[in-house]
Amino acid sequence: MEQQENMVRKWRRWLELSQAELAERVGVSRQTIANIEKGNYSPSVHLALAICHELGKTVEEVFGKEQEQ
Repeated sequence: MEQQENMVRKWRRWLELSQAELAERVGVSRQTIANIEKGNYSPSVHLALAICHELGKTVEEVFGKEQEQ
């Protein structure tokens, strides 16, 4: 199954948050955030929503497929 790219790293950096800071805010380890950013771990719906809330973005903006132009 093809992994979908996510934009966690992009939006986290845009907000000038470290992986550790985002992890603390959503209640997971820094390694979990790193693995989500690399596409090695798919977060639960609850965790995905928490990440999006902290980033101020929708699930579609962070985890959705980019539209081809």
